Amino acid sequence: MTSNQELSGQIALVTGGGRGIGRSIALELAAAGARVAVAARSAEEVESTAREIGGLAVTADVSDRASVETLVERIHTELGPIDLLVNNAGVSGAGEPIWEQEPDDWWRVFEINVLGPYLLCRAVLPVMVERGRGRIVNVGSGASYLPGSGGTSYGPSKAALGRFGEGLALSAGEHGVHVFTISPGMVRTSMTEGFGLGDDAPWTPPELAPRLVRALASGRADRLAGRYIHAEHDDIDDLIERADAIVEDDLNAIRLRR
Repeated sequence: MTSNQELSGQIALVTGGGRGIGRSIALELAAAGARVAVAARSAEEVESTAREIGGLAVTADVSDRASVETLVERIHTELGPIDLLVNNAGVSGAGEPIWEQEPDDWWRVFEINVLGPYLLCRAVLPVMVERGRGRIVNVGSGASYLPGSGGTSYGPSKAALGRFGEGLALSAGEHGVHVFTISPGMVRTSMTEGFGLGDDAPWTPPELAPRLVRALASGRADRLAGRYIHAEHDDIDDLIERADAIVEDDLNAIRLRR
């Protein structure tokens, strides 16, 4: 049984925290007692979220190194060392064929979805490593492994993020920092509304991803670092109970099987 304030004393940063999944994660972490900084390019949206939770709003572009370093420095100064980084900021990209896309538009998806998490991790890890503790949650997607899903930019960008997170979990884990990749499922947001799926689509309940991030932030699932965890299809408490077997059998991981 976990406490309603099990994250009391933790400092969390949620990117893309002004709306959708990121906003819901920020609210969930604050409800669990964490002090939360929310960051996005839209000042109005992050300020609204921050007011609701008594958190810190910071306008930032996750794909810009200087912006990211300023963001992290401000949080360290105003709130304290970051205990939890949630790399949630992401874009879906255009739906037209690549021969009709501008190369810069295609590449922009990778700049937000892959370079952004890399820059954030690079900025927060020195202090986490020095303290010997910390957690990072990268928000991935089933589009990373489902054929034909996510086009030629979004799906590949999430595949890259997943492999990045798994490799980072190995190196950072040696210093007490636990890294996870999650899928929030198909949550109905302003981004997914653009897919034109309609009311009958198998939408994922929006509360599941925030609850999963909260469980990961608690430290109960640290044994599962590096694993791919789905907010809807995985029961985190069940995974925690089976953690040793999951690691031994290399489950909850995207692998080539022959």
